[in-house]
Amino acid sequence: MCLINFHFLDHPIYRLIVAANRDEFYERPTAPAHFWKDKPYLLAGRDLSQGGTWLGITKSGRFAALTNYRDPSEQKKNVKSRGEIVTDFLDSDMPADEFLKSLQQKRAEYAGFNVIVGTADELFYYSNIENEVKKISPGTHGLCNHFLDTPWPKVVKGKTDLRKLVEQNRVIQPGELFDIMLDAEPFPDEQLPVTGVGQQLERVLSSLFIKSEGYGTRSSTVLLINHENNITFVERTYRDGEFVGDRTFNFLSS
Repeated sequence: MCLINFHFLDHPIYRLIVAANRDEFYERPTAPAHFWKDKPYLLAGRDLSQGGTWLGITKSGRFAALTNYRDPSEQKKNVKSRGEIVTDFLDSDMPADEFLKSLQQKRAEYAGFNVIVGTADELFYYSNIENEVKKISPGTHGLCNHFLDTPWPKVVKGKTDLRKLVEQNRVIQPGELFDIMLDAEPFPDEQLPVTGVGQQLERVLSSLFIKSEGYGTRSSTVLLINHENNITFVERTYRDGEFVGDRTFNFLSS
């Protein structure tokens, strides 16, 4: 998962609004969003190479989402799959802050990551690079491959567009959120961060929706949780940057 825009506890209809893109190599085997056979209470896509996931929710309303931390100089070997962090939280009943404090003790076992965990009532953020558990404040936030709300152009653009939508204080259609995440326009070179991957790749990775040779946005996810605990989860999948289809799930959190 490379970009997560979300609006939290500041809307007359929704407690949580999420619009996220997962960027990955096209060849990496992936199962679309579904309730897992081995964990039937857990709704998420699944990385078939490692068995974990990047974003998911349970029938009880536990939510988690993860991005990698971009640092090409970090070449850790024999590390655990970061996708297991999301699965482990969704598969547990630990309070979110306690889960992250426990994760802190194991932070060196993973390559760099950012993770958001909690429920529509309370969310926490943790990065094993920054190594600080933070409670997320109400409002509009964005997370890419640096720390929460780092003002990379794509993060700022995503947050701005999401904020414009939520400020209308009305029912939101999933398609409106997908439209935000479909923005494939790269940003000017002078606005790009310097993360060590080179200017050309920085340019490719700068857009909200990424399409390049062998790598790009594989799926987008929209999550809406209203004040009555009704959950709408829609995953839109792509193949080589082209639309494949939507999978929609609606249920009442228990």
